[in-house]
Amino acid sequence: MLIAQKKKSENIAEYILYMYNVEDILRMFLFNIPEMMEKYVKPQLPDISFLKQYESWYDAIAYELQQTGKEKKGHISELQEATMELVYLHQTLLTVVNDEKYKKLSEATAMYLEEFRKKAEMMTNHEVEIILHAMNMKLQLKIRGKEISQETEEAFDCMRIQLAYLSREFHRMKSGNWQFSEN
Repeated sequence: MLIAQKKKSENIAEYILYMYNVEDILRMFLFNIPEMMEKYVKPQLPDISFLKQYESWYDAIAYELQQTGKEKKGHISELQEATMELVYLHQTLLTVVNDEKYKKLSEATAMYLEEFRKKAEMMTNHEVEIILHAMNMKLQLKIRGKEISQETEEAFDCMRIQLAYLSREFHRMKSGNWQFSEN
């Protein structure tokens, strides 16, 4: 909860990826909040006084996932909205702002995206969604200790750089410090 709040204010992409993992953990525990709190959350809490707040936070996320039929896959509305904001910003940077640096980053990522789109069966998803999915996949591979080929690592790196740029621009925009002419 506290980590999520910090990430949300500092880096929207990291926040989204963090929350994807929160959703996955809830699913892994089959939405059994008491068991998850005891086995997963409590051992990690530096200050037990936050336990009830965390429990309420996880419970609210679990409730939304279950009420919206996303027990197996899908994301809470807040993450969908944040993703859509990134999609709109992506389009704005490419068209309205005509941000040359972002265009180059997007072009460099394009060939990797098509391959990943096919492998992940995300044919109708926007490229920002695919990049987020790819970054989450990389995190999952690292957690599981799986080896990542050099070619795949290059693809992930390209996507990571584009997502970092997009996230930085998102926070500049949200803070009111975003000027089209500065890009």
